[in-house]
Amino acid sequence: MLKQFFIICSGADTDILKECSIGEQNKYAGIGATVFFTAVMATIAASYALYTVFDTLYSAIFFGLIWGLLIFNLDRYIVSTIKKRDSIIDEILQATPRLLLAIIIAVVISKPLELKIFEKEINQVLLEQKNDLTLANQNQIAEQFTPRITELQNDIVALQTEIDTKETEVNTLYDTYISEAEGTAGTQLLGKGPVYKEKREKHDAALADLQQLKTDNKVKIASIETEIKSLQDTQKSDVETSQPVIDNFDGLMARVNALGTLPWLPSFFIFLLFLAIETSPIFAKLLSPKGEFDFRLQDQETTIKTWVTQKVNERKLLLKTDNEVNNKVYNDIADEEEVINYKHKKARELMQLQADAFFKNQKGAL
Repeated sequence: MLKQFFIICSGADTDILKECSIGEQNKYAGIGATVFFTAVMATIAASYALYTVFDTLYSAIFFGLIWGLLIFNLDRYIVSTIKKRDSIIDEILQATPRLLLAIIIAVVISKPLELKIFEKEINQVLLEQKNDLTLANQNQIAEQFTPRITELQNDIVALQTEIDTKETEVNTLYDTYISEAEGTAGTQLLGKGPVYKEKREKHDAALADLQQLKTDNKVKIASIETEIKSLQDTQKSDVETSQPVIDNFDGLMARVNALGTLPWLPSFFIFLLFLAIETSPIFAKLLSPKGEFDFRLQDQETTIKTWVTQKVNERKLLLKTDNEVNNKVYNDIADEEEVINYKHKKARELMQLQADAFFKNQKGAL
């Protein structure tokens, strides 16, 4: 039962193979088993690759089975269309496009399995890339807000500097009127004279201005700090919003690119393994000698070809002979007077009918 199934997988003519030896049947059963297990590997590879895309098990398995059946059909077609020839050159030319197709299939099958085999290494590469992307994303977002925040912070510093400058001025005026009162500066007269009073009033006015300045700048600084806080919150929100995009940076294309950054030799060996599996049925047919099945198949094909060629040639000869006979018959009766008179009679009747029909049409039009 299993042997018969693998023979069907090989694409061989089962009716012809039944009449062949056991060894010949085993050879094609082996070829069919290779085709079948290649399709199984393709199903597993495609299911894993599609799982990384859809992230749904049932969808991945469903489309993986469809892909496996497609690969099975292609492999079966490739193997079944390679026939043994009398010339090795003809066989190689016949197998070349099929080998190219087998290489393409091997690449498609091996790549998803490489992703699974090197999953840990790929995850490490993706983690490093995500970290780099996170830093780059934060820097890019910061570039949108940092200039404005810096400008606002400079405004706060300017307002605070204005207060400090005014405080220094007030303190200087305070020292001036105190020194005037003590007689250590100014008029150097001890006591609170007119000059002292003038300097004291000037200090008091500056102090009032300082208090007003502090009140006004405090309101301005609070407003600027509120704007800075709003900008910082917006910046943080933008980072948090964009972070899930970076966290989900582990799709199929990202993993393939990450695989490309790893050493190529292990991936190359895996590709060679699947290439050997995919091309083994083709090379098996190319390297194996012409067997009993090939002779029986050639006998069947040549029999049909000969029969069809014979039928075509017979039809061509029949047509040629019939034309020659018809030409001879028409040439013989062309000069007979009875035929000529009959033709004259029918031609006269036809012309009369045409004239009557023309007259009727003209009369109806008038």
